[in-house]
Amino acid sequence: MIKQPEITTLCYIEKDNKYLMLHRVKKENDINKDKYIGVGGHFEYGESPDECLVREVMEETGLRLLNYKPRGIVTFIYGDARYPNERIVEYMHLYTSTEFEGRIKECDEGCLEWIEKSEVYDLPIWEGDRIFFRLLEEREDYFSLKLVYSENDELLQAEIK
Repeated sequence: MIKQPEITTLCYIEKDNKYLMLHRVKKENDINKDKYIGVGGHFEYGESPDECLVREVMEETGLRLLNYKPRGIVTFIYGDARYPNERIVEYMHLYTSTEFEGRIKECDEGCLEWIEKSEVYDLPIWEGDRIFFRLLEEREDYFSLKLVYSENDELLQAEIK
């Protein structure tokens, strides 16, 4: 049986040359355990990418986005290539935002931290995240990035369009 792809959003909220990052340390059996990522999550039935983004950011941070920009689509493929029907496929809508209101609240998935953009590459992040951070820095246009990971979380392929 072929698994259905996961559909998610991820946002990097920016302020004073920093990103709001979520250090994923609170959930067990978390594919992102101990890594730093942006904020976002899975679509609820019938949601648009924008609706999912706004809801997830509010749920995880307590912040209401006032303005945001779609930056790209990232296709993740994880798992053992010998079993293609068992691999996890995720389509992640990537956003940035510089306008928001509210106060940051405690997140049940990890610790929210403002991180200098120049220090992001030194954090424990996915290897493919390094690629899309570079794309966020260098490009204004919408991009498509495909990342293929082994069952041991090794980046095997990165394709940018």
